[in-house]
Amino acid sequence: MNRFIPGPVAATLLQFLRSSSIRQVYDPERHRLLLMDENGRELVYFRLPITTSYLNAEGDPKQHYVILLIQAGHCALGYFENGQCMNHKVYRSYMVRQKQGKSQIKYLKTKGKSRAGSRVRLGETAEFFDNINTRLQDYFEAHRIDRIALSCSKTLLPYLYSAAIPTPFNKRDPRLFRIPKHIHTPTYEVLLDANRFLQRGELIALTEAGFAAVPALQEFLQQHANDSTEEAESPDDMADEVYLSDDWEDEDLDIADYLDDEEDDDIVEWD
Repeated sequence: MNRFIPGPVAATLLQFLRSSSIRQVYDPERHRLLLMDENGRELVYFRLPITTSYLNAEGDPKQHYVILLIQAGHCALGYFENGQCMNHKVYRSYMVRQKQGKSQIKYLKTKGKSRAGSRVRLGETAEFFDNINTRLQDYFEAHRIDRIALSCSKTLLPYLYSAAIPTPFNKRDPRLFRIPKHIHTPTYEVLLDANRFLQRGELIALTEAGFAAVPALQEFLQQHANDSTEEAESPDDMADEVYLSDDWEDEDLDIADYLDDEEDDDIVEWD
């Protein structure tokens, strides 16, 4: 059972929970609270809005954050202030083998390098991540960044962190957290949809008792029934993906000799 909660109500709920005697643990990587019973049994997840700080629920300052969505050959990223998109960028690159429908990176892991077309794709892959990190560097140099919301498969993460132009954060940065939502091919519209999702709180019941397993939470929801009745999205939209993982550390990926090539699709100019 899932229930979405508007941002202001979610902030009120966070203050209520923190002042209550309900046993709870905050997970910064997923930006959510785990509510438990006295025996430590997991009852409910409460995902916080990206604009709500767990450490400063009362009177939050303006939250500055970056959303970064990456798939093979597609990237959308943006800088946001308290929910508003101030600047964004979309990149596309020739990284997918047309006949197989498989990215060149995945192909390398099974077949190895082949001919000229492969090296062109590898060159565009290198420039693809260099361009992403260049834009991220611009954001981090110009603004305070409080959170980094990331959707990127573990196959692509090594290339993000090993690009010639480094990311302005490392993979253990405490500001990083996973976007718990299936992301379609990154575009500007998909970026805005992810931002709308992240601005809402979400309650996820982990037992058959639902939210009634936490009586105080159930009472709060009844008091705010008109403000928190949004239904959960379809299971496909709510599917978890692997966004951040340390598994890639065990893979021996040689990306030092990747060629550079050209990439375009400048959607919005950076001021």
